[in-house]
Amino acid sequence: MTMEGTVQSIEVSADVQTIYGVALDLEAYPKWATGVKAVEIEEEDEQGRPLRVSFVADAMIKEITYTLLYHYDLEDGFSWIAEPGRDIKAMDGSYRFRALEEGGTEVLYALKVDPAFTVPGFLRRQAEKQIVSNALRGLKKRAEAL
Repeated sequence: MTMEGTVQSIEVSADVQTIYGVALDLEAYPKWATGVKAVEIEEEDEQGRPLRVSFVADAMIKEITYTLLYHYDLEDGFSWIAEPGRDIKAMDGSYRFRALEEGGTEVLYALKVDPAFTVPGFLRRQAEKQIVSNALRGLKKRAEAL
């Protein structure tokens, strides 16, 4: 399966630990992440980090449900993949955090989505870009408010 994916970054006036904490506070996503309606953490690792999480989101075209499996294999962030389901065939993404010399953090968000329902390619790419850009803006706003 070949998917192009979307990668965007943003600078945030907060340290890496603060941003990492906001990004991992998945149960708070409905408060600040555009389109996320509900989050249920189904499984955590021994450090209390989410491993398997179900989401309900407003995908503009329709409301969708999906389950993500989180991986903490990145030195500077974390990644996830979706379990194939009714609404999502495949999805993978990651957050990476890089401390900036002048202070603050650069956040890089990568996302590839392959919906299980028909969406013209250009609309899927536009939706993907909007999801990433909204998520980065929301993460920035929430982290800078702490």
